[in-house]
Amino acid sequence: MKESIIGIIGGSGLYSMSELKILKEKKVKTPFGNPSDALIFGELKGRKVVFLSRHGRGHVYSPSEINYRANIYALKSVGVEQIISVSATGSMKEHIAPGHMVVVDQFVDRTRNRPTTFFENGIVAHASFAHPVCPHLMEAVYGATVKTGVKVHKGGTYVCIEGPMFSSRAESNVYRSWNVDVIGMTNYQEARLAREAEICYVTLALVTDYDCWHESEEIVDASMVIETVKKNVRNAQLILQNAMGGIATKRNCSCQNALNGAIMTDPKKIQKSVIQRLKPIVRKYL
Repeated sequence: MKESIIGIIGGSGLYSMSELKILKEKKVKTPFGNPSDALIFGELKGRKVVFLSRHGRGHVYSPSEINYRANIYALKSVGVEQIISVSATGSMKEHIAPGHMVVVDQFVDRTRNRPTTFFENGIVAHASFAHPVCPHLMEAVYGATVKTGVKVHKGGTYVCIEGPMFSSRAESNVYRSWNVDVIGMTNYQEARLAREAEICYVTLALVTDYDCWHESEEIVDASMVIETVKKNVRNAQLILQNAMGGIATKRNCSCQNALNGAIMTDPKKIQKSVIQRLKPIVRKYL
């Protein structure tokens, strides 16, 4: 039985752990351009994993500059079927304190002009996104976080803003009125594209601050975020290790068939070059 390959998106510090056996590093080209960085192939607790640094090593890409399509396409093209995305976020609720983690299950998009689909130039698909994360992968990551002993919240809504600047206080309070749980700048596009690529996806949000709505706390700045992330890197590494044993080696969820019935364009109208461009994603259907 072919074992499902696990992709991990996050900071480059995530794969700096002695428990990871790095096998190779590979630069992957895609029809959508270059991913943020080379893919790191390895083994973690007996599972095949592929790491991708979201912002590139050295944090060279801002949230608006990340080539999300190339990142997800690259992971899909090397056989990744499940993605754990680790991301720093701000808290929008009092009880979700800095240092806590949230296994996100919903998203709200407040970004502008970021590509969020692979389907364009003569091919249209309408995949379901009512439940943006894989329930099985979510359970595995939540269980792994509990096992690690870190305070974790199961479920929560992630509002994705354009960045790279943090919110104004007025904006922060508007988002709080929407009852969102955490705020970040990157994960909505990943989740959307992973669904189109029929890859299971989940976000593990590392809470670094209270954004700027919390009047009794220090206003968030980059140094605060970086310091909290550094403190939580080891926890995130331990969670990833714990998660390996709980993630199914063979998928049994609807994520793997997300495009079933979703491609609306008459196959006779789709150019061969478009089908070839999307081959890793559409080959089951076209």
